[in-house]
Amino acid sequence: MVPTVKDIERAGERLKGVIEPSPLVRSGYFTRMLGSEILLKLENLQETGAFKVRGAYNRLSQLQPEERRQGVIAASAGNHAQGIAWASARLGIASTLVMPEDVSLRKLLSVKEYGAEVALCGAHYNDACAHAEDLCRDRKRIFIPAFDDPQIIAGQGTIGLELLDGIGPDAAVVVPVGGGGLIAGIAIVLKTRCPHVRIIGVQTKSCPSTVRSVEKNSPVTVAVSPTLADGIAVNRPGDITFPVIQKYVDEMVLVEEEGIAGAILNLMDKANVIAEGAGATPLAALLDGRIVTRAKQYILIISGGNIELNTIDRILERGSIKLGRLVRLEVNVADAPGVLHALLGIIAREKANILHIFHDRLDLENPIGISRVVLNLETRGHDHARDLVDKLRNAGYRVKQIF
Repeated sequence: MVPTVKDIERAGERLKGVIEPSPLVRSGYFTRMLGSEILLKLENLQETGAFKVRGAYNRLSQLQPEERRQGVIAASAGNHAQGIAWASARLGIASTLVMPEDVSLRKLLSVKEYGAEVALCGAHYNDACAHAEDLCRDRKRIFIPAFDDPQIIAGQGTIGLELLDGIGPDAAVVVPVGGGGLIAGIAIVLKTRCPHVRIIGVQTKSCPSTVRSVEKNSPVTVAVSPTLADGIAVNRPGDITFPVIQKYVDEMVLVEEEGIAGAILNLMDKANVIAEGAGATPLAALLDGRIVTRAKQYILIISGGNIELNTIDRILERGSIKLGRLVRLEVNVADAPGVLHALLGIIAREKANILHIFHDRLDLENPIGISRVVLNLETRGHDHARDLVDKLRNAGYRVKQIF
């Protein structure tokens, strides 16, 4: 059963005093850069670091006393698990969360901190979900879907209620899409109350399940490849959510991994916002020109901020490459005193920062007397990197730019 706006308003009443509305902030930098007003809906600031806590609490708060005594089981790649664990702890309900074996360590530890039992199973969400359903039958517990449930959708739809006062006359709301619960809830509210608003969904090319389903006019299952946006790596949209997407969503787009990395870096660097891969996909779609819909105002749903601290360096490096702020150059030089000093002098004068240098005198591809120098350099962007390469070539060096 598809929830109505009334269902979502009731969910909003249940969440009052329990879950605070997330901020809606204007980004001056992205507004200037993109030529439209850019607003960020910061769901990464929820207590569990993601929007999922809304649907989780709304669903669990409506369990009957006997169901609460039975306890609940859910499957999740991380954020839904944290939402269920948090809501269960608040409501005094025993919970078991089934997560993929390669789940983010941060998300796994957060679930355990809320006192939930954790079971690891399979490589992807769908593997964990199948195991969770088996456990429910064995233990006679209540299964709480991650997205394909009317009350879960209604809880996520409370974001749409919070957006009503901030939406302009020519606006588009850009939403990450996994199983579709978030975009379905938001779309039900906004398309009912503000029909002029355009709704745009974003997925990663590593898991384009909803995009392919829209193309086929029916839910389809796709293969899932490794992705920074693990929070939306769902291989099939829901049976409840997909018809809502078909009815209300104006455009579905795909983004690439490098674009996601660049968006994470931009959010950190230009907006002081920490976003996980899924949460950064709306900005990635805009920055990479994936969105056809033109609007004077874009509201980006930053759905979560649960990013692994030990992977931030890799993500920032990928983003830096995308932005031209990290380059790798190979230069062959004579193996003679002072030659390396002269090369590094040009780099210093051009104000590029050397992050790593490898001076290989034994490269068998070069003749004796010629060394290969590999440099990882921090630059101010693509223009700065091009100027540096031009200066080196004008000085007589043969330069190969790896990235």
